Amino acid sequence: MAIGGLISNRNFGKFCQSEHVISRQRGGRTGVALAIPQHGHGNMFYQHLGSLRKKISVSRCLYGSFLHAQAPSDRKIPKSGTLHDEGKHACSFPFPTIWGLKDQQRICGQCRCSLSSDSAWSSPIQPRERNTFSGDSEHVKRSKGTCAYFKSEENEITNASEAVLAEGNVQKVSPWWEQFPKRWVIVLLCFSAFLLCNMDRVNMSIAILPMSKEFNWNSATVGLIQSSFFWGYLLTQIVGGIWADKIGGKLVLAFGVVWWSVATILTPIAAKIGLPFLLIMRAFMGIGEGVAMPAMNNMLSKWIPVSERSRALALVYSGMYLGSVAGLAVSPVLIHNFGWPSVFYSFGSLGSIWFALWISKAYSSPKEDPELSVEEKRLILGGSVSKEPVSVIPWKLILSKAPVWALIISHFCHNWGTFILLTWMPTYYNQVLNFNLTESGLLCVLPWLTMAAFANIGGWIADTLVSRGLSITAVRKIMQSIGFLGPAFFLTQLSHVRTPAMAVLCMACSQGSDAFSQSGLYSNHQDIGPRYSGVLLGLSNTAGVLAGVFGTAATGYILQRGSWDDVFKVAVALYILGTLVWNLFSTGERILE
Repeated sequence: MAIGGLISNRNFGKFCQSEHVISRQRGGRTGVALAIPQHGHGNMFYQHLGSLRKKISVSRCLYGSFLHAQAPSDRKIPKSGTLHDEGKHACSFPFPTIWGLKDQQRICGQCRCSLSSDSAWSSPIQPRERNTFSGDSEHVKRSKGTCAYFKSEENEITNASEAVLAEGNVQKVSPWWEQFPKRWVIVLLCFSAFLLCNMDRVNMSIAILPMSKEFNWNSATVGLIQSSFFWGYLLTQIVGGIWADKIGGKLVLAFGVVWWSVATILTPIAAKIGLPFLLIMRAFMGIGEGVAMPAMNNMLSKWIPVSERSRALALVYSGMYLGSVAGLAVSPVLIHNFGWPSVFYSFGSLGSIWFALWISKAYSSPKEDPELSVEEKRLILGGSVSKEPVSVIPWKLILSKAPVWALIISHFCHNWGTFILLTWMPTYYNQVLNFNLTESGLLCVLPWLTMAAFANIGGWIADTLVSRGLSITAVRKIMQSIGFLGPAFFLTQLSHVRTPAMAVLCMACSQGSDAFSQSGLYSNHQDIGPRYSGVLLGLSNTAGVLAGVFGTAATGYILQRGSWDDVFKVAVALYILGTLVWNLFSTGERILE
C-alpha cells in the first residue's frame, strides 16, 4: 500500500493545508494516496489517469474519493508534480520528504496536500472554490485495505496492525448485496412469490389422495374440489389488473400472497368442518392467486427496461414451474412424516417471510424508491418521465386495438395446448406408455424442469436480439412462433414414435419449446401498453384460464369417443391458428399511452 493523506471536509475552502499523517508501509513501492473529490460513482478498482513528473504513476480509486500516486521502485520521491485531471483541471502535488522507508515499516511523517487549477505546477497555488466540488460529507466505515489516521495535530499510534480512515470526503463503502441492482431485487422477489404460488396450488393434487380416504370422497367430489380453485381465480384476473394499474403492483401483490397464504393454512380446518367450507376456501385461494400475474406484470413494466424485459419475465415465470417441482417433491415427504395437514401449514407459513421482505424492499415504481441510485433510475426510465398511475381505464380504446385481440386469442390457443399437456400427461404416460408414475416420480416434474430451463434460455436469446438492433416486433413474433410451432411439431411426432423413451423426449421438447412464449406473448403486454399492462394481462389470462377449463373438459370428452391422436390434432390446430393470428396482428410497438 502507500503513505496516505486525507483532506478533511472542513479544509475544502482554502484547500492548502499541512497535516500530520500516520500510515503503514505494506511493502513494494512507496506512494502517496491523496483524497480528492470525484464526480460520479464507481467501483472498487483504480483507474489509471496518467503520470506525474519523475515517473510517478497516478490512478483513481473508482469506488472511493482517492487519487493514488505511485512512486518509482527506487523510492525517490520528488518534491512535486502536476497531473491534468482528464484534461479539465490540473492538480499540483507537493510531496512529503520522508526518510528511511522500509518494507512493513510504520512511519510518521508530514504530508502537504494542495489542489490547483493552474496547469503550471511551479506557479503559486491557486485554491479552487468550494462550490466546484460534489460529494457527501460522510465518515467511512472500517475497511480491509488501507488508509491513514488523519489528525489535525500530531498523534502516535502504537501496536496498530492497520490504519483506518478517520475522516474525509469519501463515498460510503457498501457491501456487495447493497450494490446489487434494485430492479433485479424486484425480479427475484416476484420470482419467489410465483414459486410460493405454485407450491401452494399443487400441494392439493398430492394431499387429495389421503384426504379422500379420510373423508370418503368419490372421484366426482375430488374433481369438484380441484375445480373450485378456478372459481376465484377467474374472478380476480381483470379486477387484479385494474387494482394494480390504479394503486400500484406492490400493494396488490402483497394482498394476493397474504390472502392465498392464509387460505392455504385454513384449508385443513375447512376440510374438517365440511365440504362446503373447503370449496369456499379453495375459491378464496384462487382469488388471491388471481391477482398475482397482473400485479407482477404492472411492477415489471415500471422497473425493467425493454432490453432486459424478456429475461426478467422468463425468470419470474420459471418460478411457477420450479414451484410445481418443489411442491410435488416436498409434499409426499411431509405427508409421510407429519400427515397431510402439515403440507398446508408449512407451505402457507412461508408467505409471511416473503411478505416481510416485500414490504421492506419493494416499491411500485422506481420514483418511489428513495434508495435507488441515479444511474439505475436513468437506465430504467431511459430518459422518459415516469407517469402517474392510471385513474380511469380506457376500455373502449383498449378493446378497439387489433394487437390486444391478438394477445387474447393467442393466449387462449397457447393455454389450450399447455393445460392439456400438464393436466392429462400423467394419464397419457399411464394409459399409452404403461408407466407407473408412483415409481417414476421424475416424469411428473420433468415438464416443469424443462419449461423452467427453456424459458430462461428464450429470455436471454430475446434480449440479445433486441440489444443487437432487431425490432421488438420481430423478436416477439419469432419467439412466439417457436412457442406455437415447436409444440405443434413434437405433438404430431407422438403418433409415429415406437418407444416410451422417444415419446417422453417428444413431450419434453414440446414443453420446452412452449416456454419460449414467455418471451413472446407474455412479454407483449408491457410492450404495447406499459401503463395498462396489468389490465392487459388480466384480459388475456382470463381467456387463457377459460382455455384450460374448457380444454381439460373437452379432452375427456374426446377420449371417450376417440383417441389421443384426436386430442393432439385439436391442440395442433389451435397452435397453428394462434401462429397466424399472432404474426398478422401483433406488434411490439406501444399503442396505448
